[in-house]
Amino acid sequence: MTAEVGSEHDPLVKVEDLRVHFPIGRGRDKTAVRAVDGVSLEVHRGETLGLVGESGCGKSTTGLALLRLVEPTAGTVTFDGVDLATLSRRELRRWRRRAAMIFQDPYASLDPRVPVGETVGEALDIHDLHQGKRERSARIAELLERVGLHPDVVDRYPHEFSGGQRQRLGIARALACEPEFLVCDEPIAALDVSIQAQVMNLLAELQSELGLTYLFIAHDLAAVQHVSDRIAVMYLGRVVELADRTRIYRDPQHPYTRALLSAIPVPDPPRERRRVRVPLPGDVPSPTDPPSGCRFRTRCPEVFEACGRILPALQQVGAGGRAACLLHGELGDPVERSPHPDAGRGTTTGSHVAEIDPG
Repeated sequence: MTAEVGSEHDPLVKVEDLRVHFPIGRGRDKTAVRAVDGVSLEVHRGETLGLVGESGCGKSTTGLALLRLVEPTAGTVTFDGVDLATLSRRELRRWRRRAAMIFQDPYASLDPRVPVGETVGEALDIHDLHQGKRERSARIAELLERVGLHPDVVDRYPHEFSGGQRQRLGIARALACEPEFLVCDEPIAALDVSIQAQVMNLLAELQSELGLTYLFIAHDLAAVQHVSDRIAVMYLGRVVELADRTRIYRDPQHPYTRALLSAIPVPDPPRERRRVRVPLPGDVPSPTDPPSGCRFRTRCPEVFEACGRILPALQQVGAGGRAACLLHGELGDPVERSPHPDAGRGTTTGSHVAEIDPG
């Protein structure tokens, strides 16, 4: 899914130190879920940036915050040079024509009481993008045809469609305002494997035809490899590695990325038997009380003493990649380390390989 990717100095979306905290409890028990806790990344024009990680790591919340569907606690989101936090309600409404979202669950994201033609056409009404019923109907028919559905379905209801067809309807709705940027929040996770490829091919065609920019959120690393130009790996609210798709699969620099990749099945029995899995002890810590220092240290097989004191930032590692890991030192060089008492100790007993949801 590769369009002509803009230069590194020409991002369409730029995120700096984004934080989204959800307060919980009252009085002395008041705390917060740190769903997103210091994310910085850029999405270049015409590219697909994949965002992956285990459930609960903050991927979907990051996507929602980029569109101001949830309000950031701190940090900035800049779209085409404009800080979205500075926009008034009226300006934000106009801006929403330029960005849209494809939701994970095609069953829940469509109103079961409304014909699909009205659902697809709702954005046309909100942004006054038609001049009369005839033009509106023609635009809805065009959108349905673009995603591979017959225009005659406009009067049918969501329950009359398959899961793949409903996701196509969600894509048609997202395209109604001719956006430049789409947040695809696990758009294939709820679909059968045979339908996933069709939806991914459709997204690739639309990107090529319309020059779209995607943030593609997913659990399935194999799918992300095929659709993304670059990939960001999240763990417990932070990005721990960011690199182009070739490098991140061939030479991952963060221990968490290596563990995730080791869990991907290989459709070749002899190779699968030779592969070495990277086991991760325990469970992901609670986002209400993350570990001190490196968030991954309680499960990391390579943890050492400094990991408990220093929260590593994303730094350049070699050419074309960044990782948030003290193994590379502040300047990207390996550092000497001694074992840390937390090495191999998780938040619960037992150990397992970090598994990626099959989607």
